[in-house]
Amino acid sequence: MICWRWFFASSCITLLISGCGGLANSAGKNSKQAVQEINVAQFISEAQTAKEAEHIFNEGNNLLNSHRYTEAVLTFDKALAIKPQLAEAWINRGNALTALQRYQEAIASYDKAIATKPNRDEAWYNRGNILSKLQRYKEAIASYDKAIALKPNKYEAWINRGIALTKLQRYKEAIASYDKAIAIKPDKDLAYYNKACTYALQNNVELAIENLHKAMKLVPNKYNKLAKTDPDFNKLRGEKRFQELIN
Repeated sequence: MICWRWFFASSCITLLISGCGGLANSAGKNSKQAVQEINVAQFISEAQTAKEAEHIFNEGNNLLNSHRYTEAVLTFDKALAIKPQLAEAWINRGNALTALQRYQEAIASYDKAIATKPNRDEAWYNRGNILSKLQRYKEAIASYDKAIALKPNKYEAWINRGIALTKLQRYKEAIASYDKAIAIKPDKDLAYYNKACTYALQNNVELAIENLHKAMKLVPNKYNKLAKTDPDFNKLRGEKRFQELIN
């Protein structure tokens, strides 16, 4: 998982202090000054809270990067107790929970991020990945569609959307999804491999071999080994061209 970084931006205000006027207006001015002082105190308090949440959030990121996932979750919880609207902490908390295979909790964490900031494509994307893992493919596709609507060039979402569509045997749509990924990133080997799998499931020997060959050219010695045991290619096992390619 990508560990998404987010940092607070802070700003400071400058106070202009003026001298006292006549006695007739002093009460009003003193009242205004008191309100200003309250506002400044509130701003300082909020800035300190934000800084503390940022510090704890960064600690959580360090733990996540060090694969200390349980500690990372607890640290993100501390940050969120201070700043519940910190969408990025909800996302990275979800990533840590995913690594711990606590999938339902991870989905709930991504949902919190989305409720806070619906325009975070990575929250939708990661949510889709978990739903796919849970074989909830229709829901996964809906999440990938949201991620893609926010970030159309997110080729990873196009690929994983294609995988979910393949699982639902919606092969034509799956191929179109892989083609979108390839249009964005023509050297993405995984898109060609998954495309080959989808064609193999349809017993389309020619296109399955063509796309498998493209994947193998991009990453030698990887996909020939995978194809030897991948059940998606079972219909091609007796094909001479397929055997020549993988051997």
